[in-house]
Amino acid sequence: MAQGIRLDRANFCCSICLDLLNDPVTIPCGHSYCMSCIKDHLETEDHRGIHSCPQCRQTFTLRPVLVKNTMLADLVEELKKTGHQAAPADHCYAGPEDVTCDVCTERKLRAFKSCLQCVASYCEKHLQPHYDVGPLKKHKLVEASAKLQENICSRHQEVMKLFCRTDQQCICYLCSKDDHKGHNKVSTAAERTERQRELELSRQQIQQRLQDREKEVKVLQQDEDAINHSTDNAVRTTDKIFTELIHTIEKRVSDVKELIKSRQKTEVGQYKKVREKVKQEIAELKRKDADLEKLSRSEDHTHFLLNYPSLSHLGESTDPPCVKVCGLRYFEKVTVALSEARDKIQEVLGEEYAKISVSVSEVGFLPSNPQAEPKTRNDFFHYACQITLDPDTANKHLSISKGNRKAAFMTEEQKYSIHPERFVYSWQVLSKEGLTGRCYWEVEKSGKGVFIAVVYKDISRAGDFGECVFGYNDKSWALDCYKNSYEFRHNNVKTSIPGTWSSRVGVYLDHSAGILSFYSVSETMTLLHRVQTTFTQPLYAGLWLANGATAEICKLK
Repeated sequence: MAQGIRLDRANFCCSICLDLLNDPVTIPCGHSYCMSCIKDHLETEDHRGIHSCPQCRQTFTLRPVLVKNTMLADLVEELKKTGHQAAPADHCYAGPEDVTCDVCTERKLRAFKSCLQCVASYCEKHLQPHYDVGPLKKHKLVEASAKLQENICSRHQEVMKLFCRTDQQCICYLCSKDDHKGHNKVSTAAERTERQRELELSRQQIQQRLQDREKEVKVLQQDEDAINHSTDNAVRTTDKIFTELIHTIEKRVSDVKELIKSRQKTEVGQYKKVREKVKQEIAELKRKDADLEKLSRSEDHTHFLLNYPSLSHLGESTDPPCVKVCGLRYFEKVTVALSEARDKIQEVLGEEYAKISVSVSEVGFLPSNPQAEPKTRNDFFHYACQITLDPDTANKHLSISKGNRKAAFMTEEQKYSIHPERFVYSWQVLSKEGLTGRCYWEVEKSGKGVFIAVVYKDISRAGDFGECVFGYNDKSWALDCYKNSYEFRHNNVKTSIPGTWSSRVGVYLDHSAGILSFYSVSETMTLLHRVQTTFTQPLYAGLWLANGATAEICKLK
């Protein structure tokens, strides 16, 4: 047992003091050290706020909890009983990429710390005087570094402990008395503290920008998924509709064929009847002709005279109906009718395909600069969305018509059913569609007063005035159009908009960017008001109508 332990004793050495583990403890990464060694190491790193394992360099934000390793303690006790001291473990020797101890004379050990005053690096054993000797205790120890020479002034060979803010460079004490005399100088520690604050501010800005960009990526991914979903639906619908159309055409082809064959059967039957009658007449004529020929050869004059009257008599001959020409004309008409039907179908399909192609080409994909707000009306049309009003939300004084795109105020209440989404007291209605991403729509208004709004769906339906009416709460943003004047309202704060404007208002929403813009639409587009905020929920288009007012969501081509 003892012999086996001696063979593996290097594994029971502390990588800090290079001696057998004394009161061994384990840190979260799994490496073990003497209790006192690792405590000293962690205390030297307390000022950094981040601790690390001396062996694997794994970092810990919180100071690691030290856990006693009972099994290691027992094994070390067995090793101590052998009376041998452990040699440094192989993993304590410096590798090609490690900083080496400047004091080791034989095989170099890995450096544990570097001293800025001594401009040297030390392993744990040779570093010990810096913990024990009074003057050395004042030296500045840092993580082992192979770039210590960077801290030395190339001119005076002194440690650069000062920073010249005038020239923005690190300098030594002699430099401060010579070339940097009269300059604004501070200690490197003070400058580091200042730059550390700037660094943290820069990191905060970077983190904020990262969050913003991640949100943008998420929205772009949602838009991309929406396009893919819409494309899949369109392809499935196209396949279904054209399959139905093909089945309809195939059914009509079968019906026409059956109709032609039925007519053919009728016509052929008539031909057969006439042909049989003609055949019968031919047979009768041949029989009479044979009898007459036989009678003509008779030498008995009396026999001839007695039979001739009956044999010579012919019944009336009926000419067969002229069905051939009529039949040919009939089927020629079928061919002409089918050709005309084919031409009409091709014409309709061509026109509809052109419309479909235009609709596909007008799908609102992102422009080359996704952050740019549209400028012209055609630019806005890239984001045109089809919005319909939801009758289940309409107040009973609003009549919804034109395919749920038009709302009109009615003095008499409409006979709507009871619905939890219906506005009870305010003369308002919401759209069926939730709005995210980039959207644009236009509203044609008439009458005294109309509110054109975007609204969170959880706005109150039956609360007091401030809770329900668009623009009077924090759940809605509304353009108040009263005759030819405008006001913008949000959370009961109103902003006057001077000028006289048109009857058509355009609304542009960039949900992810938090932009909401209202435009007066005529021959040109005039910005009425723009909002820059943060939207936390999908928005819904909303209309509020005064007595006698109407508003219609326009179809955009």
